[in-house]
Amino acid sequence: MAFGTHHVHVKTRDPKTTMQFYVDNLGATLIGEAGRGYRVNLHGLQLNITPLIDTQKREQHYGLEHIAVDTDDYTATLARLRSNGVRVLEELPPNNGRRVCFLEAPDGVQIEVIEKV
Repeated sequence: MAFGTHHVHVKTRDPKTTMQFYVDNLGATLIGEAGRGYRVNLHGLQLNITPLIDTQKREQHYGLEHIAVDTDDYTATLARLRSNGVRVLEELPPNNGRRVCFLEAPDGVQIEVIEKV
Protein backbone atom coordinates (compact mmCIF):
# COMPACT_ATOMS: atom_id res chain seq x y z
CA MET A 1 0.00 0.00 0.00
CA ALA A 2 1.48 3.35 -1.06
CA PHE A 3 0.73 6.73 0.44
CA GLY A 4 1.33 10.25 -0.81
CA THR A 5 0.65 13.70 0.52
CA HIS A 6 -2.66 15.04 -0.74
CA HIS A 7 -3.06 18.34 1.14
CA VAL A 8 -2.60 20.20 4.41
CA HIS A 9 -5.75 21.77 5.83
CA VAL A 10 -5.41 25.12 7.58
CA LYS A 11 -8.43 26.21 9.65
CA THR A 12 -8.66 29.97 10.09
CA ARG A 13 -11.01 32.69 11.25
CA ASP A 14 -10.38 34.63 8.01
CA PRO A 15 -9.74 32.35 4.99
CA LYS A 16 -9.20 35.21 2.51
CA THR A 17 -6.56 36.97 4.64
CA THR A 18 -4.82 33.67 5.38
CA MET A 19 -4.80 32.70 1.69
CA GLN A 20 -3.36 36.10 0.78
CA PHE A 21 -0.59 35.67 3.41
CA TYR A 22 0.65 32.49 1.71
CA VAL A 23 0.42 34.09 -1.76
CA ASP A 24 2.08 37.41 -0.85
CA ASN A 25 4.79 36.14 1.48
CA LEU A 26 5.62 32.56 0.51
CA GLY A 27 4.99 32.49 -3.24
CA ALA A 28 1.92 30.25 -3.15
CA THR A 29 -0.41 30.34 -6.14
CA LEU A 30 -4.16 30.37 -5.85
CA ILE A 31 -5.69 27.19 -7.28
CA GLY A 32 -9.24 28.34 -6.66
CA GLU A 33 -12.04 28.88 -4.23
CA ALA A 34 -13.19 25.74 -2.46
CA GLY A 35 -16.72 26.22 -1.18
CA ARG A 36 -16.02 27.69 2.25
CA GLY A 37 -12.46 28.80 1.51
CA TYR A 38 -9.49 28.55 -0.81
CA ARG A 39 -7.00 26.06 -2.22
CA VAL A 40 -3.43 27.20 -2.88
CA ASN A 41 -0.33 25.49 -4.23
CA LEU A 42 2.61 26.09 -1.90
CA HIS A 43 5.47 24.86 -4.10
CA GLY A 44 3.85 21.48 -4.75
CA LEU A 45 1.98 21.20 -1.45
CA GLN A 46 -1.74 21.90 -1.63
CA LEU A 47 -3.13 23.93 1.28
CA ASN A 48 -6.88 23.91 1.86
CA ILE A 49 -7.79 27.04 3.83
CA THR A 50 -11.23 27.20 5.48
CA PRO A 51 -12.96 28.30 8.66
CA LEU A 52 -14.17 25.70 11.16
CA ILE A 53 -16.79 23.57 9.40
CA ASP A 54 -20.15 23.37 11.20
CA THR A 55 -21.13 20.01 9.70
CA GLN A 56 -18.03 18.22 11.03
CA LYS A 57 -18.66 16.47 14.34
CA ARG A 58 -15.07 15.91 15.46
CA GLU A 59 -13.16 18.50 17.47
CA GLN A 60 -11.57 21.11 15.23
CA HIS A 61 -8.73 23.56 15.94
CA TYR A 62 -7.54 26.71 14.23
CA GLY A 63 -4.16 26.56 12.53
CA LEU A 64 -1.49 23.86 12.57
CA GLU A 65 1.94 23.72 14.24
CA HIS A 66 4.22 24.62 11.34
CA ILE A 67 5.04 24.20 7.69
CA ALA A 68 8.69 24.20 6.58
CA VAL A 69 9.83 25.82 3.33
CA ASP A 70 13.34 26.22 2.01
CA THR A 71 14.97 29.05 0.11
CA ASP A 72 18.13 29.46 -1.93
CA ASP A 73 18.46 33.12 -0.82
CA TYR A 74 17.86 33.19 2.91
CA THR A 75 19.04 36.79 3.45
CA ALA A 76 16.85 38.28 0.71
CA THR A 77 13.88 36.13 1.74
CA LEU A 78 14.04 37.36 5.33
CA ALA A 79 14.45 40.97 4.18
CA ARG A 80 11.37 40.70 1.94
CA LEU A 81 9.29 39.05 4.66
CA ARG A 82 10.26 41.70 7.21
CA SER A 83 9.47 44.49 4.72
CA ASN A 84 6.01 42.91 4.33
CA GLY A 85 5.53 43.19 8.10
CA VAL A 86 5.87 39.47 8.80
CA ARG A 87 6.88 38.78 12.40
CA VAL A 88 10.00 36.65 12.82
CA LEU A 89 9.48 34.59 15.97
CA GLU A 90 12.94 33.08 16.27
CA GLU A 91 16.19 32.82 14.36
CA LEU A 92 18.18 29.73 15.26
CA PRO A 93 21.97 29.43 15.17
CA PRO A 94 23.20 27.81 11.94
CA ASN A 95 22.88 24.02 11.99
CA ASN A 96 24.56 21.75 9.42
CA GLY A 97 25.58 24.87 7.51
CA ARG A 98 22.01 26.16 7.23
CA ARG A 99 20.25 29.11 8.78
CA VAL A 100 16.71 28.57 10.02
CA CYS A 101 14.00 30.84 11.37
CA PHE A 102 10.34 30.64 12.33
CA LEU A 103 7.70 33.15 11.19
CA GLU A 104 4.23 33.92 12.44
CA ALA A 105 1.40 33.25 9.99
CA PRO A 106 -2.32 33.84 10.66
CA ASP A 107 -4.09 31.90 13.41
CA GLY A 108 -0.96 30.78 15.22
CA VAL A 109 0.54 28.80 12.36
CA GLN A 110 4.32 28.97 12.26
CA ILE A 111 6.40 28.82 9.08
CA GLU A 112 9.92 27.47 9.28
CA VAL A 113 12.25 28.95 6.66
CA ILE A 114 15.32 26.79 5.96
CA GLU A 115 18.35 27.90 3.96
CA LYS A 116 19.24 25.50 1.15
CA VAL A 117 22.89 24.47 1.10
